[in-house]
Amino acid sequence: MEKSRGATSALRAPALLLLVSVLCSYATANTDEVLDCCLSTKNKSIPHQRLKGYSIQTETGGCRTPATIFITKMDLRLCAPPAHSQKWVAKLIKKLDRKRKPKRKRGRKN
Repeated sequence: MEKSRGATSALRAPALLLLVSVLCSYATANTDEVLDCCLSTKNKSIPHQRLKGYSIQTETGGCRTPATIFITKMDLRLCAPPAHSQKWVAKLIKKLDRKRKPKRKRGRKN
């Protein structure tokens, strides 16, 4: 009877250690951020009136495809090629940047 108690208590420590490590890895896996990446891009011009913003997706940010993500006024995300590869994308980015900057009031110089 004493041998079985010793064997049982000897297995408790490794089993407890295994349980703790499984729970810790599960908790770590569930706290990671999920990336919402463009998997492909469309080379089709988008009317600037429908857009409210953009973001740049890079390979160093965790996504495989470099892209420009345009955000519509209806909160849709449209994946376009990077600005350096398409002129229409660069033009849209400039328009959105100009729209975002506050306009200066012209005053008289004294």
